[in-house]
Amino acid sequence: MAISQRVIHTIPRRPSKHKKRRVLVPLPPHHLITAQTDWQDCLAALKQEPRIAIDLEANSMYAYRERVCLIQISIPSQDYIIDPVAKVDLSGLGELLADTAVEKVFHAAEYDLILLKREYEWELNNLFDTMWAARILGYKQYGLASLLKKIFDLKLDKQYQKSNWCRRPLSPAQLAYAQHDTHHLLQLRDYLHAELQAANRLVEAQEIFLEQTKVQPGNHEFDPDSFWSIHGVHELSGEQRAILKAINIYRDQEAQKRNQPLFKIFGDRTMIELARQTPKSFGELQQVYGMSSGQIRRYGKQLLQLIADNQDAAPPRQPKRPSRPPDDVLCRYEKLHNWRKHRAQKRGVESDVILSRETLWAIARQNPRSTEELAQLAEIGAWRCQAYGDDIIKLLSNHQQ
Repeated sequence: MAISQRVIHTIPRRPSKHKKRRVLVPLPPHHLITAQTDWQDCLAALKQEPRIAIDLEANSMYAYRERVCLIQISIPSQDYIIDPVAKVDLSGLGELLADTAVEKVFHAAEYDLILLKREYEWELNNLFDTMWAARILGYKQYGLASLLKKIFDLKLDKQYQKSNWCRRPLSPAQLAYAQHDTHHLLQLRDYLHAELQAANRLVEAQEIFLEQTKVQPGNHEFDPDSFWSIHGVHELSGEQRAILKAINIYRDQEAQKRNQPLFKIFGDRTMIELARQTPKSFGELQQVYGMSSGQIRRYGKQLLQLIADNQDAAPPRQPKRPSRPPDDVLCRYEKLHNWRKHRAQKRGVESDVILSRETLWAIARQNPRSTEELAQLAEIGAWRCQAYGDDIIKLLSNHQQ
C-alpha cells in the first residue's frame, strides 16, 4: 500500500574537496507490507540489489520485553516498511541478511542486530554501519539526524522517536518518520565510503563492521538480586534491604503481568524510599517520592503488606563480586588505557575507535610478547594488529623491564 508523503527539497551545502555533494532526492511514496503476497514481491525486489538499507523500530519504552515492531528497508528505487505485527512470515529476510554477497547498511547497528538475533535468531553478514564510519572519520556528532544535517543540509523531524511502534494503526506521520530512517542511508553510505577511501580508513572500517556483526544478546532473565545495583542500596539497613528485595521482585512480577517496562511500575528511587520510610498506611504512601495516586490505587495494598511481612526478614546476602584481576594485569591495563587515550586524542577520534575496552583487557591478561602472539587474540583484528601491534608490544616490554 502506497502512502503519499510531502515532498522535501534539500539544499546542498558547500561541497567537500574530494567529493561533490548531491541534492537528496525528494521523499517518494513508500510501500507498507502487511500481507504475505506483498512481502514475497518485496523480497524478490530486494534480492536483485547489491546493497540494502535497514532500520528497526521497537517498543522498549512500552513493554516488559521489547520486540521488533517495524522493519524499514530501502533500495534506490523504493522504500519498504514491513509490519511484523501483521504476522507476515519473514523467514526469507533472514536468508538475505546472512547473504555475504549483499551489503546491509545500518546506522548504529548494534541494538538492531541484538533484537534480530534475540527475536528471530538471524545472523547478519556484510555490514556497513554509517555511525561507525562517521566515528572512524572523526565526526564529533554522529547521530543520523546530525550527519544528514551536516552533509546534506537535511533536517529530520524526530518527534516520533519515542512512539509506541507496536500500537496499531500507525499514522501517516509515523510511517513517514520511519521511512526517513532508511531512505537516505544508501546515499549517506556512498558519501562516507568515499571519505573512508580518501582517508585510507576503509579496511579499518570493514574490520570494525565485521566485529559489530558478532554482538550477542545478553541474558535478560530477571535476577532477584538485581536490587543490589540500585543507587542508595548500601545506605539501607539489613531489614530495609530485605524490604527492597521484596519490592524489587514484586515490581518485576507486575511488569510482566501488565507487559510494561519496570520504570513504569516504580522508579528505582521510589523503591529505595519505600524501603527506607517503611510506610504503614495509604496516607504515608502519599508522602513517598514518586508515588502517584494511580500507583497507590493499583499497588498500595500489596506494597503495605510486603513491607509489613518483610520488616523482620533476614537481611539478604550480597552476591560475591567477580575476583579482582592480579596487580600485574591491572597495571598493564592502565598503561594500555593511557596509550589508547593519547592515540585517540592525536587522531581526533574517541578512544574505542582505536581499540575496545574488551580488547584492552584481553591484551592485559594474555600479555603477548610479540606481534605474532598479539595476532592470535580473537579480540584484535588484522588491521589493528598491524597498525598498533609494534606500539603495544613495546609498551608491554617496557612494563616488564
